[in-house]
Amino acid sequence: MTEREYNECVNLYADNVYRFIMKNLRHNEDAKDVVQGAFEKLWVNRNTVDNNRSKSYLFTIAYNQMIDHIRKNKRVVLREDFSENAKGSTGNRHDTKRILDEALAKLNEQQRSLVLLKDYEGYSYDEIGKITGLNESQVKVYLHRARLQLREYIVSPENVI
Repeated sequence: MTEREYNECVNLYADNVYRFIMKNLRHNEDAKDVVQGAFEKLWVNRNTVDNNRSKSYLFTIAYNQMIDHIRKNKRVVLREDFSENAKGSTGNRHDTKRILDEALAKLNEQQRSLVLLKDYEGYSYDEIGKITGLNESQVKVYLHRARLQLREYIVSPENVI
């Protein structure tokens, strides 16, 4: 990979990698650190990386760094337990994005990553397997279970009404 190809890779994939990591970590600064580290590793190893496989290589690095980051920084996130209705909002509004984000947050890290890679980023089962280190069958099974869990949450009466 040449310097020009590396710069093209940054331009093409930086937003996608950041979005993927941000959806998983849900913390802006941590996501930026992980993405920066992934691009740094890509730069260091650019001479051994085939330009045609740079996207897969980059997502694999980012995914592994995200997992390492999660393991290192098991921290408690304090959240307000108040919904919009508890804060005084009146009327029943459907907030699809909020419900989807809550549903994704209910998944474990691996399931959330698989859903994001497949449904948000559009990777094939084989590519997801290479990124996550799972075989194609495992990807399909885990993704199916994650989608069932998402569906169960999204169609529950308290989220539909």
